[in-house]
Amino acid sequence: MTEPKRPRHSPDGGYARGDETRQRIIDAALQLFGERGYAGASTRDIATAAGVNAPALQYYFDNKEGLYKACAEYLTDDLVARYAPTMRLASDAQKNGNIDEVIEAYLAMQALTLDTVLTPSHASKGRLVARELAGEGPDVASKMLQRRMKQPVNKLLLSMLGRIMDTQPSDTITRIRLLALKGQVLAFYYPPGACLELLGWKEIDAAKSALIKSALLEQTRTLLESWRAPASTRKSA
Repeated sequence: MTEPKRPRHSPDGGYARGDETRQRIIDAALQLFGERGYAGASTRDIATAAGVNAPALQYYFDNKEGLYKACAEYLTDDLVARYAPTMRLASDAQKNGNIDEVIEAYLAMQALTLDTVLTPSHASKGRLVARELAGEGPDVASKMLQRRMKQPVNKLLLSMLGRIMDTQPSDTITRIRLLALKGQVLAFYYPPGACLELLGWKEIDAAKSALIKSALLEQTRTLLESWRAPASTRKSA
């Protein structure tokens, strides 16, 4: 008779330390996977960076593949939770149909994206996904993000743009303009550090992040207002 596999968590409580250790391993893995790629980040180096012994990784994640999947799940869960309240407000504004509210909701979504992208701790997470997209590792995180984050967010943004412009979300012009708006943010996100040379900066600190955010939100507001369909030409609902 085989011995049952030891559970990852005890049902008796008192295991905050175990959860803390697990999270510490994930944080270290996100950093090293982002810096070195899946192949270049060894479990031994991850364990050292997390301040644990190598068997701890096997205890919590079984193997390197399990650890990478846990990183992808953590990254996705974090973004889903971060966006959920703003997406609910944006969805409500969309349902109400007031164009001013929809524009403000769109700007709130972009502000949240900028806050996320310009946060230093997001850099390693971004590098992990960028390496996947470049074919340097398993496409676990990118597929998970596409399904649980990008598709719902894009659907909502297209719907809001369609309401503002009085077009259909499926119209080509609606999709082109969404890509144009997203491209503004992408310039400060990928490739990592590409914007620094043009700006003559060594890093993006809090003050510079605020400047970028202010400039892009002002620019986006101008574009949305210029694309706004006149009330007299709007099709009846």
